Amino acid sequence: MNDVYERTTRGGWFDVSEEYLDRLVDEGSLSDYLTDELGSAEEFTVTRHDQGHSNETLFVEWGDREFVLRRPPAGETAETAHEVTREYLVMDALQETPVPVPTTVLACEDESVLGAEFYLMERQHGDVLRTDEPERFQSETARERLSEEVIDTLAAIHSVDPAAVGLDDFGYPEGFTERQVRRWSEQFTWAFDVTGEEREVPEVYELMSWLTEHAPEGHPHMLVHGDFKLDNLMFAPGTPPDLTAVFDWELSTLGDPHTDLGLLLLFWQEPDDPDPPIPELMPTFTAKPGYLSREELIERYERESGIEAENLRFYRVLAAYKMAALGEMFFRRHLEGNAADSLYPKMRDGVPRLAKRTLEMAKGSGDVSL
Repeated sequence: MNDVYERTTRGGWFDVSEEYLDRLVDEGSLSDYLTDELGSAEEFTVTRHDQGHSNETLFVEWGDREFVLRRPPAGETAETAHEVTREYLVMDALQETPVPVPTTVLACEDESVLGAEFYLMERQHGDVLRTDEPERFQSETARERLSEEVIDTLAAIHSVDPAAVGLDDFGYPEGFTERQVRRWSEQFTWAFDVTGEEREVPEVYELMSWLTEHAPEGHPHMLVHGDFKLDNLMFAPGTPPDLTAVFDWELSTLGDPHTDLGLLLLFWQEPDDPDPPIPELMPTFTAKPGYLSREELIERYERESGIEAENLRFYRVLAAYKMAALGEMFFRRHLEGNAADSLYPKMRDGVPRLAKRTLEMAKGSGDVSL
């Protein structure tokens, strides 16, 4: 089943990861809750989606309705990580805005139902571009349009008036960027408590110092997604490319929009770039003819958002540092047996490679063209 695990009303979990999956979903408890909230259904199916690498994603069929259920992973997580109800809050607020988000259904803060908070949204169908592009987008015209859809959507997020959609108290934008450096340093520290017994990543400590020293003192205050990259975007079936949904809002807040732009640029490969340090996380197909260059993305972003893009070496380094921290958190969860993700053990070597490359970028010996 290619790492997709299913439980239905007609049987049990399929696959060797039954123990972990039973920790994610109590079928009876979820069925009772959905019956109380949505009414009864004759058919009930739960399928685990294996493509996400942070919060758990499950597909739920409830009668003739299709939902996506999001909940934290099983086991101990770093403080403030995996805030799924935060995802629900921001997507619910953005329903009537130009930002494309799935239709929200309900949020459950009662941890007695599944052992953690969770929420449901309507399932959408289309393509999420992870390691390659669908055949229908393999023309220079389609690739250019796709690039424009991506950067215009980021500009739309940063153009939302938080007060107008009820998100004026969604975060503390003052000092956001400095707190980001501290937060991801704390996530590293949490992970190192376990992973440090397996191997060390000394470059991380140099990066902590560099980022602290170079963090900008001021920045615009906008709604930020926190994880804006291609594998968190869905394109509708058909052509030309139509970006129909932005997912994974767990890191969203009010803060510095340059952090979103820096992350997108980190994941946007160009023809002369070196191979990515973690190939499983960093696609290379944007280096193909037709995709906008990073410089062109920046120019279009500035035009569409009215925000001047500046100090982008810092923001790309911060983005890479964040990805390395997430990878180290994944590795800890693997070592503790709190995950069923084939990516996690690869972080043993992937995080040190990424940290080394990031330190080179910070010092100016890597790709610092931005």
